[in-house]
Amino acid sequence: MILIKEHFHHERKLITLCDSSLIGKTFEDNNLNIKITEEFYKGQKLNESILSNLKQGVMFNIVGEESIKIALKYKLITKKNIIKIKKIPHALVI
Repeated sequence: MILIKEHFHHERKLITLCDSSLIGKTFEDNNLNIKITEEFYKGQKLNESILSNLKQGVMFNIVGEESIKIALKYKLITKKNIIKIKKIPHALVI
């Protein structure tokens, strides 16, 4: 299951997408690390129709295989946006 959550950062919308199975986990790889906290990532179950209505100017923080696949499908990110931390895909688009 994919979770979605909205945040506002400097008057801009930040959307997080996260595979629910990753909530509460931390991944470290060399100098990269990511902590998947409930506070930041745990939101509502994703309804895909929301993604087709997102406007430009929205920032994204996406983590997990399922979440990355859906973000690519809706062209929210490109493959060049994706990094891996301990084999977990992550994309940050500002």
